[in-house]
Amino acid sequence: MDAPISEFVLHRRVQFSETDASGLVHFTSFFKYVEEAEHAMWRAVGLSIFSRGAEVGWPRVSASFDFRRPLYFEDEFDVHLKVAALGSKTIRYAVELRKDDEVVAEGGVIIACTRREGGRLRATHIPPGIAARFAVARSS
Repeated sequence: MDAPISEFVLHRRVQFSETDASGLVHFTSFFKYVEEAEHAMWRAVGLSIFSRGAEVGWPRVSASFDFRRPLYFEDEFDVHLKVAALGSKTIRYAVELRKDDEVVAEGGVIIACTRREGGRLRATHIPPGIAARFAVARSS
C-alpha cells in the first residue's frame, strides 16, 4: 500500500449549471465541489466512498463555508482538501477553494462512519483498512 494521503487538490472550472442568473456560483455548489474532491481523494487511495452492499456508509454530520470572494461562470479554481482530524468514528476535512492562489471560500466537513442496524444508522469504528489510507495533514 502507498503512503496514506492527508491532502488532495482538485482543479475545476465553474459550469453554467452551478451559477445563478447573474453568472455567480450558487452557494450550494461549494458543497458539491468539496464532495467531488473528497471522492477523487478516496479514489486516489484505491477506495470508493460508496459501494453497493458496503458494510459502512459515510453521511455528512456537519458542513460549513465562509465566503470571501465570488466565483463566476468559466472561472478556474482549485479545491484544497485536507484531513484535519481522523477519529475512531469520524473524519474531519478542512477545505479551501482558491482562484489564482487567493482563498475565495473556506470551511469544513465532518463525515461519520456508520453501519445500518435494524433499519437505523449507527456510528461505528472506521475499519482499519480504510483508516490506514488517510493521515492527518500537518498544520500550515
